[in-house]
Amino acid sequence: MTDTRLIHNVGVGALEWLWSHRDGFRLEPDADPEVGFLERFKPVGELALICTVLFREGVAGTRQAQLARQLLDHTWRETLDGGRMLARGQRIEPFSPIPFEVYLPFKELGYSQPEVERATELNHRLDSWAKFPVTPTRRLGLSAFQRRFGLPARPPESALAGTTWLAATPEPWTVEGHTAYDITHTVFHLTDWGENPGGLPPGIAEYLATWLPVWLDDWLDLERWDLLGELLVVDACLPRPTLDRAAWEGFAAAQQPDGAMPAIRAMPEGDPEEVFDIVYHPTLVAAFASLLATSRALTELAHAAS
Repeated sequence: MTDTRLIHNVGVGALEWLWSHRDGFRLEPDADPEVGFLERFKPVGELALICTVLFREGVAGTRQAQLARQLLDHTWRETLDGGRMLARGQRIEPFSPIPFEVYLPFKELGYSQPEVERATELNHRLDSWAKFPVTPTRRLGLSAFQRRFGLPARPPESALAGTTWLAATPEPWTVEGHTAYDITHTVFHLTDWGENPGGLPPGIAEYLATWLPVWLDDWLDLERWDLLGELLVVDACLPRPTLDRAAWEGFAAAQQPDGAMPAIRAMPEGDPEEVFDIVYHPTLVAAFASLLATSRALTELAHAAS
């Protein structure tokens, strides 16, 4: 089994980098309409999701937990203006699911913005919102988020799992690039971001257990750290994770001394804001993978000792 300390230290470094670069979580209120104001919400929502995992798993040290809470407070207060920017985004694009997707993890951690909640409840009553054109994987995620929000999932998650590409157990050599990300996110949604490994249908779990080691080797060789990190999360979401030693050692070696994780091969250089936009996601993924894998490793150690 991979050294638990190595796995844990990846997450420690990632959170330190995210905190020291917290001003990178920024909005662009005057964005060109063709680009869209809501596009900059994605990093904030992903950060909040990872923090929910950190507090849920309970394996973070005091310093990690403190940084996670400080990051949440900073992005809620400074970036989202106490949630008012989410409400503004909803008014600009009333039918967009993005404000709801970003808001939910904050709500689960005790933050509140009534205007976003009212808009969500209104949209939920509209039949057209349940048919808003998104990919099958994202539709699955939206239904899962509705359930977590306390609303009936429309459509039900049970009706959506079979519509995803992963449900077709695609030929393993076709899993690359954006299609691989579609698979990883299907797993995240089916397991509630690692909380419920039993949420994977048996056929999908068996398919992943068979082919995940091959994909880990491939993306390690290609130094695709962002995707490798997501696949390490998938591993930790399986009923029987492998905690692949070679993949984790390669992943940890790619992490920079300051905690940043490059997306592909080496760290980019240039304008700090542009570098942040390239690096924040693989660094968040590194924190996510570390938290889940540390939790699974400690569970295995507890079972071995009992």
